[in-house]
Amino acid sequence: MSRAITNTQWAQYERDGYLKLGRLLSDTELAALQQRIDDIMLGRAHIDYDRVLMQLDSTTGKYNDAGPQTKGWKGPTLAYRKIQDLELDPLFLAYMQRPIFRDICARVYGPDTPIACFRAMFMNKPARQGTWLPWHQDRWTHLDRDPLITVWTALDPATIANGCVQVIAGSHRHGLINPSHPSGFLTEEQTRHYAPPDKIVNLELEAGEVMLLHNWLLHASDVNHTDIPRRAFSVCYMDGRTQANNGETYPILFGEGALSPESLGH
Repeated sequence: MSRAITNTQWAQYERDGYLKLGRLLSDTELAALQQRIDDIMLGRAHIDYDRVLMQLDSTTGKYNDAGPQTKGWKGPTLAYRKIQDLELDPLFLAYMQRPIFRDICARVYGPDTPIACFRAMFMNKPARQGTWLPWHQDRWTHLDRDPLITVWTALDPATIANGCVQVIAGSHRHGLINPSHPSGFLTEEQTRHYAPPDKIVNLELEAGEVMLLHNWLLHASDVNHTDIPRRAFSVCYMDGRTQANNGETYPILFGEGALSPESLGH
């Protein structure tokens, strides 16, 4: 339950592009987040669904067969693949604003830089379902600077069998490998070169454990081959001065004008 990370840990992160932060959620806190995301999926939560992006999972396991990523609830089911805009929920927002995450953002962007939320999303691989996520780096061409870090929290055990995140250690130091792709996906030739099977690291986590990821770190994930869902909460923190060419704006998490759980009115 540390409030900060050490310089030794930070050096490891800069070398590898990922860092296991340990368990940051108590049993009670974990159960509350698990219940909240299930309530959101089943339509029982007090949240403005018209402002929340929701995507149903693929039934084939293929990335391109997943449902459309659009705002609004799509019916009561635990088979959502992605739910975004969770900074609109006070429970998730309070977790996102913990001091350890403020400390990490200060190391990356500078202690006086306002920090915004690019996206706060639930990622799900339902039992015996899930979608194969091809090798890619996280980046977005509509922004004037790339967000650099993501905090990934396991809400269930994340194992090789149920589709844990796979990475290539140190691959963030290549820079952007396929800068022409708007979402950073690799070509088949690039995948063979940069992500050979013998270089894959499986980031297995217990429920409640947290991983820090550099957004340029190559990563992928498999489908879920088990009866245990693989629910996770992923937050991308970015420089609050970032401008988007599509007119989108992003809520401040740390700094002047920061969003607060109390302001959400739930």
